[in-house]
Amino acid sequence: MKLGIGKALGIATALGAAAGQAQCPDFTTFAQSPQGTPSTGVLGLPFMRPDPACRTFNSSAVEQVIDDMKSRLKDPDLARLFENTFPNTLDTTVKYFNATENLAFIITGGISAQWLRDTGNQFAQYHSLLASDKELATLVKAVINNEARYVSQYPYCGAFQPPPESGLAPTVNDYALLVTVNPPVDNQTVFECKYELDSLCSFLKLSRSYYQATKDSSFMNAEWFDAISQIFNVVWEQSQPTFDADFNLISYYNWTGEAGSLSPAVNNGGNGEPRGGPGLVATHHRPSDDLSTFAFLTPANAMLVIELDNLANILEDADKASNVSQLARQYSKTISDAIWNSTLENNIFAYETNGLGSRYVMDDANVPSLLSLPYLDFLDKTHPAYVATRKLLLSRQNPYFSQGKNFSGISGPHVDAWNPWPMSQISAIFGTDDDAEILESLYLIANNTAGLGLIHESVSIYDGTYTRPWFAWANSYFSEMLLDLASRKPGLIFTENKPYTPGQ
Repeated sequence: MKLGIGKALGIATALGAAAGQAQCPDFTTFAQSPQGTPSTGVLGLPFMRPDPACRTFNSSAVEQVIDDMKSRLKDPDLARLFENTFPNTLDTTVKYFNATENLAFIITGGISAQWLRDTGNQFAQYHSLLASDKELATLVKAVINNEARYVSQYPYCGAFQPPPESGLAPTVNDYALLVTVNPPVDNQTVFECKYELDSLCSFLKLSRSYYQATKDSSFMNAEWFDAISQIFNVVWEQSQPTFDADFNLISYYNWTGEAGSLSPAVNNGGNGEPRGGPGLVATHHRPSDDLSTFAFLTPANAMLVIELDNLANILEDADKASNVSQLARQYSKTISDAIWNSTLENNIFAYETNGLGSRYVMDDANVPSLLSLPYLDFLDKTHPAYVATRKLLLSRQNPYFSQGKNFSGISGPHVDAWNPWPMSQISAIFGTDDDAEILESLYLIANNTAGLGLIHESVSIYDGTYTRPWFAWANSYFSEMLLDLASRKPGLIFTENKPYTPGQ
């Protein structure tokens, strides 16, 4: 394997540096018009990868998976979608990587910032390759190490500026201007400090995924354990109710806009809606970066349950920090019990609750979502509570479900209610074994890329227009889903009914 822009391991790399930035087009612009030779399928989807010299990281193992899948997929359009989406994170988002410093800075698309949530998902489809591709594993380890630094300093924040070692300039985030955050942050390090519980879960996800694949525990250094300690502090703090027994305000984090800010003001002094203390962990913002209506987000807590158990598993396997693994299991059990005891009514999970009896029955496209509960490994897709909840979510009873002539799905207030996200259809595929349902969702996605062969943020049900031409997480999630089908439903997408798993 070679680094994508010609630098050897241990030497810093920056997007477009060796190839010459003038010769490498901005991918946001590149992704808005068809490139390359069309596929031979009915959609004639274009080839949307940058020139090899402009790719930010190259992996022969990744290229082998692309060849393997293309040779097996019976639909040339699906083969082209996989070819475009599977390598997109490596092709376009490795803004900085230095193996000697053990640091990597990964962007999610057109915004020069690293989101904890996105990186945990952007690399998920490469999990099975880490044992055999040492350079790819080194990159992921460097991402974890950089994020451990972020989390140990600012555990309530979800998006960060480049590390100083990179020489990359911090980006001014207009949406963070005039926002008051407590505890205060340094905007030279933090891109935006919206507290999202799933961001911390994603750091845990990337860490355990790396260990599960490589059995390399060397990333578990002092700073990583500091980050884990900070995560436990947040979990405890955000398990507390708004008021104590004497109605003294309990506030460990608050966030609010000010007059003239692009971000909205938050009621109750930036603390949001009052909450009780049912054993769940509160989050100020959703995975979509939008404000929570009620503090306890069921799918984020479900993800936390799984990732705390996974944290305990890898620490026990590595024979490290038994006190941490014990605490992780205690919290996981408490939170899991609270989900089943306080968010489920008539076999329907609420998306959000406040611990005081209020429920918000809906879903948002961003993962973790209720629709993605099987993907998160919280429950089986055949569980009666999931089956009933899923039926509601994919209907008018979910206020953020919408359907048009050519596209349908779940959206969220981040864009608007009539722009469903393809990500919701991907989650729907992970949540069913029904062949007809899988194919319906799969081709809703494939037929709605605006002829560009990439997975966009959202698609209008009225005219097919889309948001975000370059959204690496959505591309990764799509290719991860196709690899899942390659393993559990090969006859549905392959010319032969033989399962395929990369690296095996």
